Amino acid sequence: MAATYLDAILAHHRERAAADKRSLDVLVDQARACVPPRGFITALRNTPHLAVISEFKRKSPSKGVLNANMQPDVVARLYQAGGASCLSVLTDAPHFGGSVDDLQQARSACELPVLRKDFTVDPRDVCDARIMGADCVLLIAAALSKTQLSEFLYLAHHVDIDALVEVHDESELAVALECGASLVGVNQRDLVTFSVDHERAVRMGSAIPAACVKVAESGVRGRADAESLRAAGYDAVLVGEHLVTSASITDAVTELCVP
Repeated sequence: MAATYLDAILAHHRERAAADKRSLDVLVDQARACVPPRGFITALRNTPHLAVISEFKRKSPSKGVLNANMQPDVVARLYQAGGASCLSVLTDAPHFGGSVDDLQQARSACELPVLRKDFTVDPRDVCDARIMGADCVLLIAAALSKTQLSEFLYLAHHVDIDALVEVHDESELAVALECGASLVGVNQRDLVTFSVDHERAVRMGSAIPAACVKVAESGVRGRADAESLRAAGYDAVLVGEHLVTSASITDAVTELCVP
C-alpha cells in the first residue's frame, strides 16, 4: 500500500526522535525554568465571540506554496489587529516550510498566546515547544498511542504548557477524553487523504463535553463556516489557508469573529 501524507510526515519525525540523544530530564528542567506562558486555553475561554486561532502557514503538502512572501512578525500583528485570540505557527520545515524562528518572531511581535503546530511524537517535543516559547503544544490522537497521549498530557501539565488534542472521529475523541484532554480540536481535514469534510466538526460538536474548550480545525472558508461551527457549539476555529491567501488578512480574521 502506498504511503500517505501522514505516514511520510510521521516517519520523518519519528526518525528524528529516534536519533535524539538529549536527556529528557535536562529538557524538563529547562522547560520548567522558562518564563510563565501566556495562557492559551485562558485566552480562548475569555473570548466573548467565536475565538480565532490564526495560523501562520507558508505551504502545505496538498496545496503547495500558499504565500511565499509572508513575514511572521508582520502577519502576527495583522492577526492581532483583526481580533485573533491566539496564534498557531507551523514549525515543521520539510512539509510545511515552517521553523522555530517563525514561531519566535511571530510571538515576539504580538501579545497573543501561540500554539506550536507540529507533529509531536516524543516527550522531548513537548519540552522543546515550551523551551522555544510556545504556549500550547499540538497532540494528534491519530499519531499517538493511548499511553503516549496520556503521558504527553501529563508532561505538558508538568512543564506548564497547554495541549490541544486533535481528533478526527468519535473513537479518537473517547480516547482523548479518557486521557484527560481539556482542549479538543476536531480536524475537518483527513490527515490520510488531506480532503476536507465540513460536516465532521458539525457532527462531533455536541459529543464534546461542555467542560472542554472546543476547536474546529482546517477547511474554514469564511463567515458562513464560522457561523455554522459556532452554532454547533465550538468555542474557537483554527484557520490558516483561508487567512494567508486573503486580500486583507486583518479583515478576514475579523469576519470570523462571530457572536
